[in-house]
Amino acid sequence: MMSILLSLVVAGRSSLSSASHVTSMSPNAQGLLNESMAWMDTFYDRDLGYLYDVEGGAALRHETRSSAWYAVGLLARNEQDDAKEAEHIITNVIGAQFQNTSQQWYGDYQKYPEEPEVGTEEYPASIYNSWDPNWRGFVGTAFVVMLEEFPGLIDEAVQDLMLQSLSNATVGDSYRVGGVDDDNLYPSYSNPALMRAFVSSWTGRRLGDQNMTDAGEMYAQEITGLFVRHNTLSEFNSGTYTGVSLFGLLLWAKYLPADSVMSEYGPKMLRDTWSAVAQLWHPGMKNMAGPWDRAYGYDMNRYVSLMGLWMWTLIGKEQSSLIAKPQVMSHSADWAWSPLMAVLSDFHATLLPAGVLESLTRFSGERTFEAQAYYPPYDHVPRNITTWLSENLTIGAESYNETVVGGPSTSQESFNPAVVQWKTGGEIGFLSLYPTETSLDVRVAPWHLDLSYPEGNSSSIFTLVVSAFADGRMVRGWEDVEGLNVKVSGNVNMTNHLSFAGQMGGSSKPLRDFEFWNFTYAMPDEFQGVPHLSLELSAK
Repeated sequence: MMSILLSLVVAGRSSLSSASHVTSMSPNAQGLLNESMAWMDTFYDRDLGYLYDVEGGAALRHETRSSAWYAVGLLARNEQDDAKEAEHIITNVIGAQFQNTSQQWYGDYQKYPEEPEVGTEEYPASIYNSWDPNWRGFVGTAFVVMLEEFPGLIDEAVQDLMLQSLSNATVGDSYRVGGVDDDNLYPSYSNPALMRAFVSSWTGRRLGDQNMTDAGEMYAQEITGLFVRHNTLSEFNSGTYTGVSLFGLLLWAKYLPADSVMSEYGPKMLRDTWSAVAQLWHPGMKNMAGPWDRAYGYDMNRYVSLMGLWMWTLIGKEQSSLIAKPQVMSHSADWAWSPLMAVLSDFHATLLPAGVLESLTRFSGERTFEAQAYYPPYDHVPRNITTWLSENLTIGAESYNETVVGGPSTSQESFNPAVVQWKTGGEIGFLSLYPTETSLDVRVAPWHLDLSYPEGNSSSIFTLVVSAFADGRMVRGWEDVEGLNVKVSGNVNMTNHLSFAGQMGGSSKPLRDFEFWNFTYAMPDEFQGVPHLSLELSAK
């Protein structure tokens, strides 16, 4: 009798181990997982148990974060020796986790296995460079998804290693205090904050560590308290980071019990975020209209965005912003996120507000969207956002008063506080204000954009980044901009400085891989007052 029971247990485990999760996914999720895994398979170094750097150009160096995400995909696919290779990756990543409790990067994960020792004279510690504190969350959440979704495919000893690694990462994450030691983690830094709260609460519950659980729950209360002020993420409308935040909210909603504040608020915050996205997404342009708090490009049809990946899971690849071969798009390394999104996509679909899918697939007509968002301590006051969308053109901008130029990420490249996009016929044109001031007042109306610097002076400039066009057209003035008439007025000097930023030449380099024309307006000599620029737009 005993041998029969043992045989049944072994047979049951064997059956579980041989099953592929892919077949249970929706067709869209299957497509995303299968295509992304076929791409990552070509980067996998079986001898070392890491992916080569998926961005390329790394002289065959490897990369940790994408390897952990690939391991999720291996377990979901579970063909041949996929599960064994996933364990190979997991143990490698954990083996290289930083273990010195006295160092700021304790519990974090090495960026790549060939990396020298962080914090040495030869390789100084540099936050977000030689080490990235957010990787505790990126790798840690991947471990949680594997433990929740595929425990039958992971040896118990490896599961124990993963739990200890999550404990170390959580303790290390507790070292992070916004404004201390160059760290910028506040509850308003939406995407890592959501992951931090979740991993702490989940790991504490799994290990029976009440202090760890309570720390996650208290941090989540700070995040939710900030969100409910305006029902928006502090890190608002990012093609990439809204995608990470949605991922974090799905973890809140799916893997925590009813007594968690995250289980209570996660679904609501996710629905509110999607309600805003549905208003800002333009199906005809396959873009989220501006403004963008943090962007890795000016047209989602040309760079891999996480929101584009979520769109793939929900409405299909053809209606998303991803092209047939995402690996040739800019910022293609983010395609490595796909296994996590595919695994969570069907649960994700159950939480969407009514009518969202229709809004994502069909432009519902001209409209104006308004919202507020607040990102302390960088925002002195909430930002006021207004976006107007029409069939062939969108205008979006936000008024703000902040402590730094470039927004909370202090990046003039990624912060796009005023954006125009339009259909040129064959592509999407863009115009974006390059931020040079800590405060901006805007007015958005149909075919009209007003920009003012309330704290500006005679040295202020308005720098407008305008798309280069696929046919290589020369732009010598606004009259040469394809598909758009632009009439400029205001109290600026009407003689603009025009330059080109090109990959092979020009006065400057491309931004986020995008070539552009730069129209810069300065103020007249001895100017006094509030600098102001107005754009009247019309289709050609």
